[in-house]
Amino acid sequence: MSALWPSPVGATGTTVGRMAFADINGQRIHYTDTGGDGAPIVFSHGFLMDHEMFDPQVDALRDTNRVICWDERGFGLTEFDGESFSYWDSASDCVGLLDHLGIERAVLAGMSQGGFLSLRAALTAPDRVRALVLLDTQAGAEDPAVMEGYTQMMDTWEAVGPVDELADGIANIIIAEPAINAHWVAKWQALDERTGRAGMRAAGECLLGRDDISDRLAEITCPALVVHGTEDTAISMDRAEALAAGLSGAGDVVKVSGAHAANLTNPVPVNAAIVGFLDGLAD
Repeated sequence: MSALWPSPVGATGTTVGRMAFADINGQRIHYTDTGGDGAPIVFSHGFLMDHEMFDPQVDALRDTNRVICWDERGFGLTEFDGESFSYWDSASDCVGLLDHLGIERAVLAGMSQGGFLSLRAALTAPDRVRALVLLDTQAGAEDPAVMEGYTQMMDTWEAVGPVDELADGIANIIIAEPAINAHWVAKWQALDERTGRAGMRAAGECLLGRDDISDRLAEITCPALVVHGTEDTAISMDRAEALAAGLSGAGDVVKVSGAHAANLTNPVPVNAAIVGFLDGLAD
């Protein structure tokens, strides 16, 4: 079994929900669940991140919603089999988590790769998806122009681990806030070298080899919210605008200041957009 790093507590040093595990699709999926009778929303994290990246959203929503965050294959506390997988498999994991929790329908919220899998869940199990919240994500395949650089990053991580120069560079792409960068770099550098590097290969190949589902967006008819950081260099704003334009249930992109993980570094406007969107959903 393999996971990239342990993450037992939130950034403030306190757990943000009941922590548990579920055996789903041959994986041991870790998740947190605030519980309660509120409408359920499931948050799926970005590449190299884990459930902790949604601490600001959990804090904002836990009094009104049942908030579930989970660690995807290769990340956090989830134990996966180390085999090759796709975001279609991750979408199946997400729906399987709904089954495990006895949840018929939920809002799926995903950041970057979490959005990739949430879109695929909406395509494969539309009756289970009440709405989509899509944070700094897109529907397309990886840009060929950056493929070589990302492959080199993955190869270096696998060979020598997240050394300072590599980890700092990645943190500046995803987060771009020095204090928050340091927290995640420390997490990355604390991972077990053997299991962490094995997990990176499968997760990285999934990311870089994903298929383009842009031509299937019209099949998704549920309400959708698209939020994007104006300084996001990992996924350009035009990709977010194309995503919103392709989804019949989405309005214009909500643009907020921030890099790729804008929900983590600039949570106030992101949370406001999410709360307003959830308030506007019909029963």
